[in-house]
Amino acid sequence: MSLSRIVMRLARNPGTEFAGGDDHRGYTLTAPLTADGHIDEAAYSKAKADCLVRRFQPDEDAVDGRLARRGQNWFFDYQAGDTADDEPVHKLGQHRFAVGEYVTVADEDGRPLTYKVVEVQAAK
Repeated sequence: MSLSRIVMRLARNPGTEFAGGDDHRGYTLTAPLTADGHIDEAAYSKAKADCLVRRFQPDEDAVDGRLARRGQNWFFDYQAGDTADDEPVHKLGQHRFAVGEYVTVADEDGRPLTYKVVEVQAAK
């Protein structure tokens, strides 16, 4: 099983202060992918501890967390046992992680924002 490093940057989000997007805001995700770019759920169950996320934005220090799952719902978890900081990822199990694809993540305020996948490579 191999892990991939996925970089997502804030895409255009009309009707928000990020209408034009922001390349300085986003996520770096480490997760196992299938050959067609979807989350490999079987591999994830064996490598949960290695499935990490880092949220970055210019006005705060980077925040590290993990990719987590509760039932069919995927989310970014920054503090184990505290659901207040969780950031749900809309239909993560159906997303294809390939350059140019889009992913919706609910920010810390619960607001859904769209991110563009800008890089996918083997994790080191």
